[in-house]
Formats: sequence, structure tokens, C-alpha cells
Amino acid sequence: MIPQKREQHLKQLISRLNISLNNLEQLSIALTHPSFLLEKEGSHILINNQRLEYLGDAVVDLVVGQYLFEEFPEKPEGELTKMRAALVCEASLASAARRVGLGEYLLIGKGERGCGGANRSSNLADAWEAMVGAIYLELGIDAVRPIILNNIQQEIAQVRKGHYGDYKTQLQEEVQRRKDDTVSYEIIREEGPDHAKKFTACVRINDVVQAEGEGKTKKEAEQNAACRTLIKLGIIEQ
Repeated sequence: MIPQKREQHLKQLISRLNISLNNLEQLSIALTHPSFLLEKEGSHILINNQRLEYLGDAVVDLVVGQYLFEEFPEKPEGELTKMRAALVCEASLASAARRVGLGEYLLIGKGERGCGGANRSSNLADAWEAMVGAIYLELGIDAVRPIILNNIQQEIAQVRKGHYGDYKTQLQEEVQRRKDDTVSYEIIREEGPDHAKKFTACVRINDVVQAEGEGKTKKEAEQNAACRTLIKLGIIEQ
């Protein structure tokens, strides 16, 4: 059973999303970071959100892929793939999560929260996908489609302009403007089982670490690290 306080909190989120949802326990699981269970013996929740994140990841890919396929009939496969990657990347999904205040509802360990984990892009993107998975299981694809698409309209607008979120290229071009500067990437961590790997990459300019980024692939981790470097350098906004 979900505690009454948690139930009321989740109903606030459901109201924000403008949906009706009965399985609040599954939604609560979707918003449970693995660090929470490490600190909460005897919790009403016994599993974290990683399985629902796996499902939600596939649902988000399908919804965004279908949208682009129908919206841009003139685009070839390669360009559609780039467009989808820009819309389903960590930064885009974390922005969607922030638009509905998802961090407010995330159960997370005190240590992780103390390090800013409730607003960390990787945690928010994972929670967003897990939430999508939970909603999909109860209400189906037609219910989650508007939730996904309505909350990435800013990113869709950028894609329409031809900005596909290729932060590595953007950073490379910026660095090349500075004589003798070089940029390099390194995968510094690999975590999780084979079916749900998480990679952490760092960016160096002239061998000085600028930022780190996480992703489900090495390429995504490098893109997110490049994005954070561009933000740090003041070239793009948060």
C-alpha cells in the first residue's frame, strides 16, 4: 500500500499530466531512483524504476519515430534518425521532465539528493521514461503520445530549423576557432547490466577536463558531455 501522503502527491502529478490513472503503485515505482531503496529498509516499494525505464525508452522511441515519419515525409531515413536522436536524448527528456516538475515526485536517496540528484539530467530522463512506461501499461499508446510530444515542443521547433543537437560537432567547430586548441573524449565509467548499460564520458580541451555526460550508449554520453561543455563555455543556454 502506498502511504496516503505519497498517494496525494502522485495525484498532483496526474493532474498536471491531465490524465486519469488508477495504478498509483506502479507510478510510484516509476519515480523511485535506485538510491532510495538502498537507504529505505522496509519501504512500501521493493523495486526501483529501471525495468519501467527500459519499457518507456522503447515507447518514447516509437512515439517520436512515428511523429517524425508522418510529419516529415520528405526526409530520408538517415536524417530522420538524427532528428529522433536529438528528441530522445538525455537533455531533451530531462527538459520534458522539468516542464512537469518531475523532480518534485522522485523518491531518491539522501546522499544522491544532497548531490543535486533530484535535478540531475540523467535521473530526470530515466524517471521520465519510467513514468511513460507506467502510463503506457495502464492507458496505452494513445494516452502517452500527447504527454511525450507536448512536452518536447521546444526541441521539435529546433529540429524543424535543422538543429539536431549535434553538440560534438558544435564544440569541435568552436574549439577549431582557437589556434592550437584540441578537444578529446574519454569513457570514464561503465555501469549496469549488459541490457541496460550506462556510460559516462568526459570532455577535455587541451587535456583539461571540462564536463562529464551520461548516456545509454558511448555516443550519447559523449554528446551530453559536449552539451554540458558548451553550456559551461556560455556558447549555448541551459
